[in-house]
Amino acid sequence: GAAPGEGTVFRSSEVAVTPQMLADDSVAVGRGATLALRCSMCHGIRGTRQADIPNLAGQGAAGTYKQLRDFQSGHRISQVMAPHVRDLTDRQMRDLALYYASLPRVTAPPTLAEQLRAPAIIQIGAPMRNIAPCVSCHGGSDLKTTAPILDGEAASYIRDQLRAFGTDARRNDILGQMRIIARQMTPEEIETVARYYSRQ
Repeated sequence: GAAPGEGTVFRSSEVAVTPQMLADDSVAVGRGATLALRCSMCHGIRGTRQADIPNLAGQGAAGTYKQLRDFQSGHRISQVMAPHVRDLTDRQMRDLALYYASLPRVTAPPTLAEQLRAPAIIQIGAPMRNIAPCVSCHGGSDLKTTAPILDGEAASYIRDQLRAFGTDARRNDILGQMRIIARQMTPEEIETVARYYSRQ
């Protein structure tokens, strides 16, 4: 897509997900497990991260599917991911997403007491600066459609993604919600969010 201001409307994604597309299916999970062997060098044999690579275990199928499709279409840019998704069929991407969703989460969902001890930017956000609380989409015990679980992700990964959204280097967020938030966040708030979730 064209950069902002070049006259072409940039669409953040072209992915549409219906409940039937990602219905729980043990055959699809099995096919996904086989496909995931090629992903294990970076994402781990059970979908848990190595270094600053994101955890896929327990992530919602819709979210993983969307990211795979966005990598393939170029709506999300990654020199590392692009060659790995280039030849995947839509069915294979759905199978991978269902497989990773079937794996246990890296960390247990936080309790209400743990959520209440989270920093203000995570619990309350900063409404006067259009910053929604992180938990409103990334959940405490909830999982919101395509929003990833952040608990247990590497601080460097979260920091890098927030900076990428803030500078428009990453633009595959529907309706630009993450770009709006990240542009308003201070470096200290980004660091707080990155460190909080990496310790969960």
